[in-house]
Amino acid sequence: MLTLATDLDALTRFGRALADPIRCRLLLALREAPAYPSDLADALGISRTRLSNQLACLRDCGLVVAVPEGRRSRYELADSRLGHALDDLRTAVLAVEADRTCPDADEKGCC
Repeated sequence: MLTLATDLDALTRFGRALADPIRCRLLLALREAPAYPSDLADALGISRTRLSNQLACLRDCGLVVAVPEGRRSRYELADSRLGHALDDLRTAVLAVEADRTCPDADEKGCC
């Protein structure tokens, strides 16, 4: 059974990963298929240095892994369930956004 501390740590790591738009784009790209850093940098339109920093963060969070292939490394989600979790989270947020029941949401900047 998971402890509260373990649950909080896992959610904190996931939240940290999602806090940056580039990391979100990386996770979504890797949800589709594993990829090499050079291909990811080109697809996202960012420098390889910046990509390397973001991939390091995602590795530290335990969300992606580097799979050595000769002199290159291919990146992929650490677990296929992460792809499903991203899909579930995205659709849940979109559903909540479409059903904004708080009448003061625009004024309060909430919901």
